[in-house]
Amino acid sequence: MTYQYKNRGVCSVSTTVTLNDNHEIESVEVVGGCNGNLKGIMSLLKGMRAEDAIAKLEGITCGSRSSSCPDQIAIALKEALQQ
Repeated sequence: MTYQYKNRGVCSVSTTVTLNDNHEIESVEVVGGCNGNLKGIMSLLKGMRAEDAIAKLEGITCGSRSSSCPDQIAIALKEALQQ
């Protein structure tokens, strides 16, 4: 299942996550944001269960912002699981 989320409050514009039937992350694509850092995060998330990724990423902030690209990935994953 592929789910696209419109990011809020961060530099990146959107996050697209693809999960298999076991809730394992097949891919994460983030448009905008810090390219190198996000490539690293996306590589680390591949094969991880969505629930585990959410637990690790949720609530991370970026500077004075109340969210971050990793936090937005967690939100996208949570919404994808609700579909």
